[in-house]
Amino acid sequence: MNFRRQRRGAVEISLTPMIDVVFLLLIFFMVTTTFQKESALKINLPEAKGQKQNERKTLDIVIDAQGRYYIDRHQLVNTRIETLKKALVRAKGKEPRPLVVISADKKTPHQAVIRALDAARQVGLIHISFATQTTSDSPQ
Repeated sequence: MNFRRQRRGAVEISLTPMIDVVFLLLIFFMVTTTFQKESALKINLPEAKGQKQNERKTLDIVIDAQGRYYIDRHQLVNTRIETLKKALVRAKGKEPRPLVVISADKKTPHQAVIRALDAARQVGLIHISFATQTTSDSPQ
């Protein structure tokens, strides 16, 4: 018997279709993903009705239920007004008129909010807003 071996050409695997599928999946996930800005601190905001402010650079002051201050997610070492003013000046940087957003827990001591307002005024920050949750009932 005469067995002849047939030579086959080199087997080539094309990766192009797999790369196309990976790119399509990547595009799909990029388009369908939603991004939310969530605070690292868990605070319960008071509720209010109103409109959102204009978009501009914001400086966030978060006050937790114990009256501790966080400026742009960094906790201050104490609650003295001098420390708060220094942190506000540092966070403000070269921005001439940033929008200051105070997010205070609804159980925050009133004095802590007043101290934040006073410190902001003393360093020249006059555009101040309070963060609240929107109520679920309809307008009257």
